[in-house]
Amino acid sequence: MEFKVAITDSSNFSFEECLCFLSRSPKECLHYIHDNKITRMLVAGTEPVVVEIRMGETADHLAVKILAPAEPVDILPLQRYITRWLHLDVSLNEFYDFTETDPLLKGLAQQYRGLRLIGMPDFFEAITWAIIGQQINLSFAYTLRERFVKAFGFHAVVEGRDYYLYPQPAVVAALEPEELLPMQFSKSKAQYVINTARSIVSGELSLPQLDEMDYETARISLVALKGIGNWSANYALMKYRRFPQSVLLEDVGLQNAIKNRLNLASKPSMAELKSYSRLWKEHTAYATFYLWRSLLPQ
Repeated sequence: MEFKVAITDSSNFSFEECLCFLSRSPKECLHYIHDNKITRMLVAGTEPVVVEIRMGETADHLAVKILAPAEPVDILPLQRYITRWLHLDVSLNEFYDFTETDPLLKGLAQQYRGLRLIGMPDFFEAITWAIIGQQINLSFAYTLRERFVKAFGFHAVVEGRDYYLYPQPAVVAALEPEELLPMQFSKSKAQYVINTARSIVSGELSLPQLDEMDYETARISLVALKGIGNWSANYALMKYRRFPQSVLLEDVGLQNAIKNRLNLASKPSMAELKSYSRLWKEHTAYATFYLWRSLLPQ
C-alpha cells in the first residue's frame, strides 16, 4: 500500500537536506536512512505501522510505502505525523527573505535551501529528549536515548530489521529511578524523566491544554515542573508545538555555531547572544535550526 504526503512550498524543500540532519548520529534507533529513503515505525490509531518514505515522482509530495502490516491501515494519522515531523506544511519564503537582512544568518538560505525544521510530533519524546540531553554532549545523549528506547519502547522485527516506538508515558511512569541507573542515567535525570511521565499520566500536565496555550503560557507551565528549565521547555516547544519564537540561547550548539560563523575567539556571552538574536522574533526557531545545521558536515 502506498500514499502521498503533500509538500507546501515545494520549491523550498530538500529531502536530501532533511536526510542529512536526520543522519547526524549513528546511534539513532527510531529511523533508518538508506538509498535516499527513510524507514521507521509509526502509529496509525493504535496500530504499529512500518513505513518507507521517499521523494515522490514530482516535487510536490513525498511517497510513502507501508512495509507492515499487510492489512490496510488508516493513512490519515500517518500523513499528519509525517507532515508535522518534517514540517511539510510551511512556506520558508519569509524566513529566507529575512536571512538576507541579518548579518549572522546571511547565506544560510542558499547553503541549506530546503531544510525543514525536523520536529517531534510526540510531546513525551520531545520533553524527555530535552531532559536526557541536559548537561551532556550530543553523542552521550544519543547513547542514553538508544538504551532508553530499546529497553522500554515497543519493538518489532520487519524484513529482518529492528524497529522501535518511543516509550509511552504509562510505561515510564511505572518505573523507578533505579531501573535507569544501569543505563548511566544520573539519579536526578532518571527521576525527572519518570516524574514527567507521571505528570502526563495523572493529568497534571495536560497535553490537550498544552496544545491550546500560547507560547509564554506553555513555557511557564513546563518550567514549573521539576527538572525542566528554560532550555528544556523551549526545546520541547520548538520541536513539538513549532512555536517560531522558541529561543534556546543557553544551547551550546547554537553558541558554537555563532562562534564559528563570526570567527569569535570564544563562545558569545549571554548579552551578546541576546543582541545577535533580538531581531529574529518569529524567525527564531528556524534561525536556531539552520545554525545547528551549520555544525554538521556539508
